[in-house]
Amino acid sequence: QVQLVESGGGLVQPGGSLRLSCAASGTIFRINDMGWYRQAPGKERELVATATSADTTNYADSVKGRFTISREYAKNTVWLQMNSLKAEDTAIYYCNAEVVRYSWSRITNYWGQGTQVTVSS
Repeated sequence: QVQLVESGGGLVQPGGSLRLSCAASGTIFRINDMGWYRQAPGKERELVATATSADTTNYADSVKGRFTISREYAKNTVWLQMNSLKAEDTAIYYCNAEVVRYSWSRITNYWGQGTQVTVSS
């Protein structure tokens, strides 16, 4: 099996910063895209940022210039540095990884358990 373990959420004031981390463990041959999604109450889950296997990054327009995703490929770990946080960033943040478990396997999508980020004064 594959597990994604997240950490780093919490309560922060508007304008503050948080850093999320996610580590994948288990039987992993390769991870393609690895990134973060979020879901606010009453809303659908949305993409926040991804780091691809081609060493490129993608961001939602709403977080560009404020959030930075980074990835350590050898350790199957990804981070999300969140600066200038706003109330509208409040959500549960989920780590996602497109995992190939064996050289002959298809890609399987895995999710972390989620970590709460609350931006409030």
